[in-house]
Amino acid sequence: MGAQRLLGVVLVLSVAARIAVALYLGDTEKAPPLLMDQLSYHALGQRIVEGKGYSFAQGWYPFTMPDTPTAHWSFAYPLFVAALYSLFGVHPLAVRLVQSILGGLLLPWLVYRLARRAVSERPRIALIAAGVAAVYGYFVLYAAALMTETFFIALLLWAMEASLRVEAALREGRVPPVVPVLEIGLSLGLATLMRQSILPWAPVLFLWLLWRARRVGPLRAVACRFALAGVIICALIAPWTYRNYRVYGEFLLLNSSTGYAMYSAQHPMHGMSFSEFAAAPTPPDLEGMNEAQMDRELLRRGIQLVLDDPGRYALLSLSRLRAYMEFWPTPDTTLLHNIGRVGSFGLMLPFLVYGLWLALRQRELAQRNSLILVFACFYSIMHILTWAMVRYRLPVDAVLLPFTALGLEGAHAWLRRSLGSRARRREPAGLQGSVSERSVTE
Repeated sequence: MGAQRLLGVVLVLSVAARIAVALYLGDTEKAPPLLMDQLSYHALGQRIVEGKGYSFAQGWYPFTMPDTPTAHWSFAYPLFVAALYSLFGVHPLAVRLVQSILGGLLLPWLVYRLARRAVSERPRIALIAAGVAAVYGYFVLYAAALMTETFFIALLLWAMEASLRVEAALREGRVPPVVPVLEIGLSLGLATLMRQSILPWAPVLFLWLLWRARRVGPLRAVACRFALAGVIICALIAPWTYRNYRVYGEFLLLNSSTGYAMYSAQHPMHGMSFSEFAAAPTPPDLEGMNEAQMDRELLRRGIQLVLDDPGRYALLSLSRLRAYMEFWPTPDTTLLHNIGRVGSFGLMLPFLVYGLWLALRQRELAQRNSLILVFACFYSIMHILTWAMVRYRLPVDAVLLPFTALGLEGAHAWLRRSLGSRARRREPAGLQGSVSERSVTE
């Protein structure tokens, strides 16, 4: 069977797995524990359909007042929910099914493209990577949830694959084509509207690519292309910045979640052991502030908590490594999440480590994938130093799947060699000799 047909089989399997979970979760906005963001996006989508914009009918986590415009949540994803609610009525199952189909198609296909660009142009490894993406437990689970993860990860994979195309041109001493640079701007801009946590990566990416371009002339042409990508990102964010200024009367770049995340994650309630699902109460003296003001003040206080006790912050950040890397079942987690956790990173981690070792042993392969490794380190450290949980690691899992596939293929090759060697040792001496003579003759 050809590579394209095999990829088609993978995509069908991917969609089927996600639809099965969507049907299991059903036509309700109520979610299993640890998926409570679904309630927020369901409520926002419903309010948008009713013409009441980004607001809630009642007081909402963490500090939104009833019938008050909010900027705390993703701006793009509620529009997707609202569009489907306007077409099919307020049925969360409609969102789950459409998102399962889109996610089931996009994630394996984009992982396939990334793997061919990053690890090997041979379809075999790329198909393995796509197959892992199709059945990766947490990817399947979140594709059926009313949450931003699926689209955010898909946009990130697109951005990384386009970035590798640009970097390949720079390594060859060429000015990169305009198209992949535009793709970087568009994909990162849309990803930012899904989750603004990707925004700090953009300047790191452009600085990395500029460093790669140091031997390419003229450097001005390269810089202008990257500036164009930056303009696209800004153009996608600007309407929402303007919306925030109209609502709050002051500057708020995008979402009002950064300050609260920093404050809550460093709050003394954690001590020196981070609890990823504990939410700090909003300080009562902030009552009366709008979300833009709260965001700035909570960010200031969160940073001050770090400066006041850097030793506790260091130990607290170290404890977040556990929350970020957790892949074992825990008693405080639902069966569905325990299966998803163990059935994804828990199974793939040994093959990922082996694949990384295989890649780093080859100089050319290590250089080709240095950008992916920089992203994985940067994005992980950013969350470990602020707010970490397993779902925030999923984008890193996705971009590292080509290495997981490399490890799986390497393990399979080793197993075949090992079994073949044992079989030859068990053969009668005369038969071994005849085989050797026939091989030499042929």
